[in-house]
Amino acid sequence: MPSTEILIAFLATTAIFAFIPGPAMLYAAARTLAGGRWSGLMASLGIHIGGYAHVFAAAAGLSVLFHAVPTLYMAVKLAGAVYLIWLGISLFRAKVQGEADMPGAAPKSARRAFLQSVTVEVLNPKTAIFFMAFLPQFIDASGAPVWIQFVVLGTIVNLMFSFADIVSVLLASAVMAKMRQSSRAQKLMQRAGGAILVGLGTHLALQRS
Repeated sequence: MPSTEILIAFLATTAIFAFIPGPAMLYAAARTLAGGRWSGLMASLGIHIGGYAHVFAAAAGLSVLFHAVPTLYMAVKLAGAVYLIWLGISLFRAKVQGEADMPGAAPKSARRAFLQSVTVEVLNPKTAIFFMAFLPQFIDASGAPVWIQFVVLGTIVNLMFSFADIVSVLLASAVMAKMRQSSRAQKLMQRAGGAILVGLGTHLALQRS
């Protein structure tokens, strides 16, 4: 494994990347605004689980395909963008339902948020490229097998990024708590969440790389 000095640099750099507001944090916050704190937390868990697909792909060298085959990269990117936009429009148009009036609504919404978030993360080629570009800088070729180092370091990155996502969920939930008494405010928050997802999808689709 890398030396102590390299590991400290790795952790510090990962923390900086994790807490710079990015698409994952915005996505988790948007799901919270649209469906509540539990939905946001389950979305964060979905992103986390989906992230392991990229960790293991990086360990196996599969992410190199995105560099070698630009058409594949573009196809996956557009699929993820379209899915995000579709989710955003669905949330924007959905009817607001209070958890007190619909006891089964929150669990169903949270499960849906989890499954959709796994799909969103798996279809995000940017994550695959990040792991392939970032992790090799901290790999010790003379140490443990490279694929094991990829998995260990990738898991640490995934955990730290998920912690940042949870922070964004809690902050968004605090905003919602102050507006919970107004159905109009709840509808506004739900539409804001949907609009953020549409914006993220559009941004992903229009990015050149």
